[in-house]
Amino acid sequence: MTSKGKGNVTLELDARPIQPRSEDTSTNHAPSREEIRRRAYEIYLERNGLPGDALDDWLRAERELQKVALFKRGWNRVEQGRHPDSEDGD
Repeated sequence: MTSKGKGNVTLELDARPIQPRSEDTSTNHAPSREEIRRRAYEIYLERNGLPGDALDDWLRAERELQKVALFKRGWNRVEQGRHPDSEDGD
């Protein structure tokens, strides 16, 4: 069952937690629309499905996922610094 919320955000009752595609998200810092949609729906459920805040849910989801992508990119750089894959053996 789905219903339309404000701002044409489709809400699904059987949404599952997001499993971000780390290679896509961390590379370009841009979560996919699907990832944002799912996280926005999770936020909607967290506030007991009360109507009227679809845009706020979407923007919050987008911010959260962008922060996760930036963190992962930074973490990957740290990990690469600790475990260099260089051919010169350094």
